[in-house]
Amino acid sequence: MTDFDTSMTSGRVTSRDGTPIGYLKTGRGPAVVILHGSMESARSHTLLAQALAGDFTVYLPDRRGRGMSGPHRPDHSVRTEVEDLQAVLAESGAQAVFGVSAGGLVVLEAARTLPGIRKIAVYEPALAMDPTRNTDWLERFDHEMASGKVAAAMITSMYGLELAPPFFTVIPRRLLVSLTEAGMNREDRKAAPDAITMRKLAPTIHFEGALIAEMAGTVDAFRTVTADVLILGGSKGLPFLKPGRDALARTLPHSRRVEFPGLDHGASSDPSTTNPGGKPEIVGQIAREVRSFFATLNTPQETQ
Repeated sequence: MTDFDTSMTSGRVTSRDGTPIGYLKTGRGPAVVILHGSMESARSHTLLAQALAGDFTVYLPDRRGRGMSGPHRPDHSVRTEVEDLQAVLAESGAQAVFGVSAGGLVVLEAARTLPGIRKIAVYEPALAMDPTRNTDWLERFDHEMASGKVAAAMITSMYGLELAPPFFTVIPRRLLVSLTEAGMNREDRKAAPDAITMRKLAPTIHFEGALIAEMAGTVDAFRTVTADVLILGGSKGLPFLKPGRDALARTLPHSRRVEFPGLDHGASSDPSTTNPGGKPEIVGQIAREVRSFFATLNTPQETQ
């Protein structure tokens, strides 16, 4: 297998509101777009892209507020996210998209509202079933970020989005904040100038939370999706997202469900500070399912 970075190129498109959206590109064959999740960037799925690159031309865009792409705007919404993805789809000609967590939610909405998408695969899409849940933390998060308390804000979001493992309940909050701050400082010292660190990603959490709140309880809207959908998840993933996958499997007209024993929410992503459990062999499990699902992209689209 060739070194991934030596064959990777970058490009940029412009979204409807004029915001630049940058992307990485590798591989050969039909185009596939990979849309990352929260606390991630385009480079968070380089292992998955490498695994698919022998069969597909893979595009990895940075969602807004990260790396090669422009900033969020005050009126940011799921519609904005879909327009950003639409610009990448137009550039690439892709008819297939893989999305993770909040990125998976954007991919589902794109499949519902955009023409031309034939297949989507989503890993633990961040579809909450209760519109009143997982939103109360945003006010505290924004206040802490405005006060420069980045580590505290990250702990607030971790609890608000139910990301904290159960044993965290016995650890005092101030100790968690201290440990998070120390971890970010270590990462900052080691990071290259252009690295997308936890501290740089922290402001994007507000928009992820707002996106999840906006889309919560909307599962019935996806009854009109005509694309084939592969719904992926892990038995050790985020518990509050499993009901959404269950509901999607009942609602989507053309879907298949795969649950991976022992895999967690970050299974499709590269190992990183925010995904310490990531492993190439785990990504390989996801890649095999995605490759098989997208394999028919080089065949003519069936008449509906």
